[in-house]
Amino acid sequence: MKYAGFWRRFFAYIIDAILFSVVFFVIGGFFGLADVEVSGTVGSSSGQYSRAADASEGAQAIFQIAAVIVSWLYFALLESSPKQATLGKMALGIKVTDLDGNRISFGRATGRFFAKIISGVILMIGYIMAAFTAKRQALHDIIASTLVIKPA
Repeated sequence: MKYAGFWRRFFAYIIDAILFSVVFFVIGGFFGLADVEVSGTVGSSSGQYSRAADASEGAQAIFQIAAVIVSWLYFALLESSPKQATLGKMALGIKVTDLDGNRISFGRATGRFFAKIISGVILMIGYIMAAFTAKRQALHDIIASTLVIKPA
């Protein structure tokens, strides 16, 4: 097996992040949570605020919860699918497997997704580990017993 290197994984993540940014900006804008007001009134001394600042905390909380659920389903469903990859990983020709090179289950993909929280909370060191481990595994890959490979 040829393991996917740190930079290939990083750029796959960037592609996925760009896609998510666009999708969530559109959805947030639809619900009035992503409005951008260029007049500079947010935080001004006159007390004027944009619609984004006026959006209720409850709506923002629901939006954030929905964003986590959509992200989880995106990563878990695609990485456990026959393609074994998110759109970013597909674009860079890499996929997620178990330690034997087989497709992972939805449960394992879910565990891998939530283990990314640990990888990020420790100053992103869990992600950086992929540059230095023998099998190019990040901490969340080690926790979930997964590999990210570049098929031959």
